[in-house]
Amino acid sequence: MKVLITGGAGFIGSHLTEYLLDRGDAVTVLDDLSTGQLDNLSRAFDNPALSFHQGSILDADLVRRLAADADVVFHLAAALGVYTILEDPLGSLKTNLVGTEVVLDAARESQCRILVASTSEIYGKNTTIGLHEDADRVMGSPLKTRWSYAEAKALDETLTHIFREWHGLRAVLVRLFNTVGPRQTGRYGMVVPRFVGQALAGEPLTVHGSGEQTRCFAHVAEVVPALVRLVEHPAAQHGIFNLGNSRQISIEQLARTVIEVLGSTSDIVHVPYEEAYGPGYEDMQRRVPDCSRARELIGFSPTLDVEYIIQSVATAARTERSDVAVLAG
Repeated sequence: MKVLITGGAGFIGSHLTEYLLDRGDAVTVLDDLSTGQLDNLSRAFDNPALSFHQGSILDADLVRRLAADADVVFHLAAALGVYTILEDPLGSLKTNLVGTEVVLDAARESQCRILVASTSEIYGKNTTIGLHEDADRVMGSPLKTRWSYAEAKALDETLTHIFREWHGLRAVLVRLFNTVGPRQTGRYGMVVPRFVGQALAGEPLTVHGSGEQTRCFAHVAEVVPALVRLVEHPAAQHGIFNLGNSRQISIEQLARTVIEVLGSTSDIVHVPYEEAYGPGYEDMQRRVPDCSRARELIGFSPTLDVEYIIQSVATAARTERSDVAVLAG
């Protein structure tokens, strides 16, 4: 295939780029490098089938030109992460709303297939164990910036649905639940790389809130192939799919597991939400996916546990630190 990946220098995007190149596809990456990094593509740059363009999904002419030659578009570019949304809510909304419309319109013009990455944030404060794709959304006040990302991604889904219904766009929607692995940074609020970084440095692991809130974590190596299988499967067109791991762990237990797996001497400290994110911040207590739809269609059934994920993230972090030390020396 000839593939365009928006956000291809990001965490998931770079792994997807490598996966597609390794199987022989030609990949064009579009990334503004606001959260993505060229280093994420260091191995991929050796492949002549990769074409990289630094630019924004808000640049309609650029997106249209790149999509015109694509068989498939993976739209992963977004303003994401708690800190990014809180620090630049207007810019984040523009990227996530206008940018997605630009990409959808370009895919419509080129008549290619597209996969649009959405998020488990869609479900808001719905704590049902086994959230199905048709589950109700339970959202906080629209005046709380915390929920603006979820609202924007919900509108992205609506836009995608309208393009499918009115323009015949062949589009797959995917809701990702806490995808984790090498190259993910804790800089934007992602908890696993943040804990791992703190543990490796011998610093206290900072648990926000009570730590009783639970999450489910899936390794990027199991999520990326599922993205490709879905966009290629005829029965997935016009569908929406949860992708994640249904095994729960509390954030407190996650911190303890990081310390145990890495043999760290770090302590655990609790930081109130107000101190971490500012006044009025809301969190959700539980978010567990029902991935039976993806399992039945493409056999998606993640098996990598949280201990493996921690080791994977730590190994990558140690390698990065070693590379920095060598450069500094």
